[in-house]
Amino acid sequence: MRMLEEFFPEFTTKLDEIDKLYADARTIDEKTYQFICFALSIKARSKPCVLKHFKGALEAGATVKELSYIFALTMREAAGADDCWTHDVLGDWKEILEGNVSCSCCGDED
Repeated sequence: MRMLEEFFPEFTTKLDEIDKLYADARTIDEKTYQFICFALSIKARSKPCVLKHFKGALEAGATVKELSYIFALTMREAAGADDCWTHDVLGDWKEILEGNVSCSCCGDED
């Protein structure tokens, strides 16, 4: 966000305000919050956020074993979701092979 801080500081200021709003309105404990953020950071593939929330969870009383469980759960659920979504998208695979399914992103007409 360094570039945004330099060229669009109003945006980063608003993000800081949103962060404060979330913190003020939080209805879950810090450890649970860090677990959720850790899982979302893994799914988003954000290295800085994974590190931030791993450390934040430890500071909130989490153990490495608990974080390992969250990591495994996230990977399993993400794989399942990706698998289900992909099966849904490719559910008509025989029609795709027949050329009966169009894709507007490829220039096909719907």
